[in-house]
Amino acid sequence: QVQLVESGGGLVQAGASVRLSCAASGRTFSQYFMGWFRQAPGNEREFVAAIRWVGSSTYYADSVKGRFTISRDNAKNTLYLQMNSLQPEDTAVYYCAAGYQLPATQPDKYDYWGQGTQVTVSS
Repeated sequence: QVQLVESGGGLVQAGASVRLSCAASGRTFSQYFMGWFRQAPGNEREFVAAIRWVGSSTYYADSVKGRFTISRDNAKNTLYLQMNSLQPEDTAVYYCAAGYQLPATQPDKYDYWGQGTQVTVSS
């Protein structure tokens, strides 16, 4: 059974940094993209960043480019999202996901999802 478990969210002030983690288990993800998405109240789920489980390709939403960094530790089967210079508009529930179809920016291309972790940025 595939499990994706996010952690690391919380309440921070604008300008702060937070690192989210996503522990993956239950299958081999070598052919997969791993992505981070977020959803704010009243909004649709939106793409944040994605990375291939093998290789160096990364993808970012324009709104986070230069502030967020996606990475992975294959030995630990863990995905990360380093978020710097956080702003109130980054407030959302953040989800990690695994999928193998393109485009990696589309949530409907992902097969597995975590339960989400709340990030709240106060001004």
